[in-house]
Amino acid sequence: MDYLLGALHAANRAVFQFGGPDRLSAAAHTSGTLSSPAIPSDQLSLSGPAEVLDAAHWPVRGDLAHINLAGRCFVPHYAVPMPHKVSAESAALRRAPKDGAEELILLPRGASFDVLDIAGGWCWGQVPTDLPGKGGFVGYIRHSELENVA
Repeated sequence: MDYLLGALHAANRAVFQFGGPDRLSAAAHTSGTLSSPAIPSDQLSLSGPAEVLDAAHWPVRGDLAHINLAGRCFVPHYAVPMPHKVSAESAALRRAPKDGAEELILLPRGASFDVLDIAGGWCWGQVPTDLPGKGGFVGYIRHSELENVA
């Protein structure tokens, strides 16, 4: 990739070439100028074993995690929870986004649910930890069974 670094056209230049310290911080990036930022020249690396998480209680998937897990879990995106309440008589929290999926718990009308993702008519998120006996569970609820708490 070294041949790309000297290319004149921006589309032909490598975006990242790391060197120096093994951590890329905001301070390291801003110590240069806007046109020539100070970028470390060493490679970045992950160190240590991955933390084993209880999938039923940790709001993390391969593509998304709760914002509070930033720095603990490596995923492409982090989400701030959107508070919702169960508007149906009850709502089943399921392991997967389909009606036949395993039911983890049943939430009563008015129960809180923190939505992290909405797709295909399903909401993925976590029951707040303050709900006695049911708090902390992570799963999917039909979007039609929830209402936004603004």
